[in-house]
Amino acid sequence: QVQLVESGGGLVQAGGSLRLSCAASGSIFSNNVMGWYRQAPGKQRELVATITSGGSTNYADSVKGRFTIDRDNAKNTVYLRMNDLKPEDTAVYYCRYRSGVTRNYWGQGTQVTVSS
Repeated sequence: QVQLVESGGGLVQAGGSLRLSCAASGSIFSNNVMGWYRQAPGKQRELVATITSGGSTNYADSVKGRFTIDRDNAKNTVYLRMNDLKPEDTAVYYCRYRSGVTRNYWGQGTQVTVSS
């Protein structure tokens, strides 16, 4: 089992910044992918950004140039730095851990609200 604890969400004005953190604990495998997804009201959950244990990253087109994902493998923690936030970034942000085919875990989610 892997437990994920997210933090850093909140209310911010458009153009502002936030930093999300997700700490993983439990049975952590060295080869894994961690990432952030988000779900706005009435919409499906969508990918925001992912990062492998080797540091390779992938971003949704909507956040490229504004969001940065990184990780501290020693702390099993992944971060999402969000700059130039827009009202359309408002959503619940979920952390995800994947390793292999069957090991797939989600955090409880953290709310990000961007006011115009």
